[in-house]
Amino acid sequence: MFDLYTRRRFVNAISLGISVLAMLFGLFWLVWILWTLLVNGIPGLLGMHVFTQTTPPPGSSGGLINAIWGSVMMTVVGILIGTPIGILSGTYLAEFGQRGWLAPATRFINDILLSAPSIVIGLFVYEVYVIKVGHFSGWGGAFALAILVIPVVIRTTENMLRLVPNSLREAAAALGAPQWKIISFVTLRAARAGILTGILLAIARISGETAPLLFTALNNQFWSNNMNQPMANLPVVIFQFAMSPYDDWHSLAWAGALLITLSVLTLNIVARVLFRQKANAQ
Repeated sequence: MFDLYTRRRFVNAISLGISVLAMLFGLFWLVWILWTLLVNGIPGLLGMHVFTQTTPPPGSSGGLINAIWGSVMMTVVGILIGTPIGILSGTYLAEFGQRGWLAPATRFINDILLSAPSIVIGLFVYEVYVIKVGHFSGWGGAFALAILVIPVVIRTTENMLRLVPNSLREAAAALGAPQWKIISFVTLRAARAGILTGILLAIARISGETAPLLFTALNNQFWSNNMNQPMANLPVVIFQFAMSPYDDWHSLAWAGALLITLSVLTLNIVARVLFRQKANAQ
């Protein structure tokens, strides 16, 4: 019979081994996906035509510049719409959410939005906006992306503000500062790195969303700055080109997928660096 210490070491070794195997199993698929993207996407990015030409018809050479520009425009507008709403809502929940029914209801709705499939958001915007105006547009895509941004920023802002020590608020209040000044110049400043991290995570969240844009912005083969018209974007172009039977479109689809992956990876790395700096500062 094993004594208690030996049995615990045996159980610990088995648990550790299973955990390592599970981690390796997950990393294997991740590395496989990234390797496949690199192998198929890098050849499409070698030529500058990807960044200088618009999406081509079948059998012609072309690039993704109109799709890249459309994605950037809709992402920027979505962030500009969703970020202030998310920061203000998160600030309310952190600073005033200890009383009343509004804060628990807001948290509940925010949790639903965080877990809601993006295609549901796309259908919602299609019903309340696209059908009303009678056409697809970049504005519809930006509104759908903004709805996806809001719950991420709300959750991050609330959590970061809750990490700010109450002693800072009490010190500012002892100096006679009103509450709006305490929130604006003390707590928000103390949590700005964490809030910025949430914004970057929200950008990464919406960068590769396809379903909402299929129902709102759709696509456009040409360069367009008009947000009131259908607008090209990388996720929808990747979806359409990947489903096509044309090899040149497949190459552009792989290049676009690699671009989005590298962009999201970069944003996540920046967000983690900022979050780590915030944690070390505390």
